[in-house]
Amino acid sequence: MFKGSYVALVTPFKNGGEKIDETSFAEMVEWHVEQGTHGLVPCGTTGESPTISESEQKRLIEIAVEASAGRIPVMAGAGSNSTAKTIQLTQIAKDAGANAVLLVTPYYNKPNAEGLYQHFKAVHDSVEIPIILYNIPGRSVIRMSDDTIERIAGLPHVVGIKDATGDLEQPLRTKCALGDNFFQLSGEDTTIVPFLSQGGVGCISVTANVAPKLCADLHNSWTQGNLDRVIEINEMLLPLHEAMFCETNPAPAKYALSLIKKINPNVRLPLVEISEASKRKVQEAMQKVGLI
Repeated sequence: MFKGSYVALVTPFKNGGEKIDETSFAEMVEWHVEQGTHGLVPCGTTGESPTISESEQKRLIEIAVEASAGRIPVMAGAGSNSTAKTIQLTQIAKDAGANAVLLVTPYYNKPNAEGLYQHFKAVHDSVEIPIILYNIPGRSVIRMSDDTIERIAGLPHVVGIKDATGDLEQPLRTKCALGDNFFQLSGEDTTIVPFLSQGGVGCISVTANVAPKLCADLHNSWTQGNLDRVIEINEMLLPLHEAMFCETNPAPAKYALSLIKKINPNVRLPLVEISEASKRKVQEAMQKVGLI
């Protein structure tokens, strides 16, 4: 189930960020289904999860589930640096109909290897739902070691990992240790092709917010063995990948989506809309890819 191009969905807001734009969110989900996206990830970092209330999180997952109508899976972000809150958010995701949850390593409080294991075990034992681990030391400060990943992967409902370490040896080491049934999804658009070649099976993508068909086509072409098309798309998307991170994610992606009339560019504080210079970078990248 957890393969191909998963989109790390932005959360559209209205009234300057005061409320979620539920209509635009549902329309985006339908657009992703039509464009061939393989899966949806609402309420992750790209969805501005730190600023979203529990009731808003529940509603976003419900909309993603309702609008996708079983055509593609929904993997809901539910991680926190509090184990009790992570359990609560995971239960919310399950009750809302999510197919799986994405759980980031606890950030800021820096648990050791035993603390990491006990955190994920507590969630695993409390809510029966497939769990995807999220290893992103650039944001959470800590990094799960190979031994810790293998230990946590021994829990029956832990089925895969989103790897945003930037270490392209990692997927090969994990594949050799855990086999093909442990799904490895990249958290970095720019390194997706070497990640796939080292044992990965997909990507949770920011760029897929604005170029869903191209991102899906890259993964389809990889599966079909059409490496010429993979290389073509990969090179085509590079300027867009870079533009999506010219400032803090997801502000550039939201501005890009505003250029194609999907949502307005509102973000919630402490994020702000991107600068005029960054807007030009995003516009130029969108033009190069042929999206505007």
